[in-house]
Amino acid sequence: MGKNELFLGLSRLSFLSAREKTILGENLDNLESLTVLSIEDIRQIVGRGISVGRLESINLSETVPRDTEIMRRFGIRFVTVFSPEYPPLLREIHDPPFAIFWRGSLPDPERPLIGMVGTRSPTGTGMRVATRIAQEFGEAGVGVVSGLARGIDAFAHRGNASGGGRSVAVLACGLDRIYPRSNARLAATLIGTGGCLLSEYPPGTEPLKFRFPARNRIISGLSRAVLVVEAPERSGALITADFALEQGRDLLVCGETLASSKGAGIAALHADGAQAVFSAREVLSQWSGAKAFASRPRDAQLRFGFENSMRSM
Repeated sequence: MGKNELFLGLSRLSFLSAREKTILGENLDNLESLTVLSIEDIRQIVGRGISVGRLESINLSETVPRDTEIMRRFGIRFVTVFSPEYPPLLREIHDPPFAIFWRGSLPDPERPLIGMVGTRSPTGTGMRVATRIAQEFGEAGVGVVSGLARGIDAFAHRGNASGGGRSVAVLACGLDRIYPRSNARLAATLIGTGGCLLSEYPPGTEPLKFRFPARNRIISGLSRAVLVVEAPERSGALITADFALEQGRDLLVCGETLASSKGAGIAALHADGAQAVFSAREVLSQWSGAKAFASRPRDAQLRFGFENSMRSM
């Protein structure tokens, strides 16, 4: 067994931080070298105490081959922080996932992504605006990152895919399942249009409540900017906004929904300084420092927007 099996085994050790998994990955050669470690060995390597019961409850010699087979069956691949394929922006955040799993195609690191999030119970205006702006980003070749949840997430993914964008859905569970199940067809659409499903969790991981806030740091971590389309007070989308600020991402809100019945959360963000935008063109113009895209053929928009936005990053 080689490093891939070792890394897959380390991804199963949820009681270790990403930094501690990285330390073990640097010090061990294969899965067997991990399975033979004593509790004291691991304590010495990572520098803190570990519960005996938590380690003994995981049989990695059985789990890793099973995970490998499930990944083969569902077309799931994975990379760790050691790999050059690991998304570079995500690597920069305070607590990057040790490993990420994906189905479909990983986003091109040379092209910026926009995070779009919001309430699961949007107004009609929220639905319409999320779809339109995400489609505009797609037509400019910019992929949307969101969480595949009902509501704003789903409308943003659909709009982006319809505009030709390669949308990224970040899940809070293993990729051998789709959550929510009602968005399974949408998930297939994202994969079929060049996007991907992505998660930090190995196959079989359940979508438990505490995993959703952790998922949100990945949405913002992959993105150059985060646009909160519509969100009431105490919306989960505001957690993503907090992560965006913590990670140094641009935080934007949708101008058309500031006064909506579900817009109190974004109104508060706007009052605290988040910029209100009404179109993708506003964002892309800021990224490129250039003129509006509308007068250019689509292929020229793509080249112009990406070349200039990359120079300005």
